Amino acid sequence: QVQLVESGGGLVQAGGSLRLSCAASGRTFSTSVMAWFRQAPGKEREFVARINSSGATTYYADSVKGRFTISRDNAKNTVYLQMNSLKPEDTAVYYCAGRRTGVSSYGYWGQGTQVTVSS
Repeated sequence: QVQLVESGGGLVQAGGSLRLSCAASGRTFSTSVMAWFRQAPGKEREFVARINSSGATTYYADSVKGRFTISRDNAKNTVYLQMNSLKPEDTAVYYCAGRRTGVSSYGYWGQGTQVTVSS
């Protein structure tokens, strides 16, 4: 079982940056695909970015490509989301999620961290 705890959210002006962190406990982190999702008020949760177990491969939603960077440190059991050039439409609760390699659904979820971008 993997437990995930996000941190790093907050209030930032448009054009600013934030870095989210997701600390994982459990033995399977280094073999898990990790991802970030977000959910804005009144909207469905949407995929933001994912990274494979080694960190060699990443994938981004078109809405954040070129502005956000996902990375991981398996020695620290932590995955990060560096968010630059933030826009008001990036305002959402951001969730960290994980799944075992080869499994299609994300079985591990954090509690979420709020990101608010003011104009």
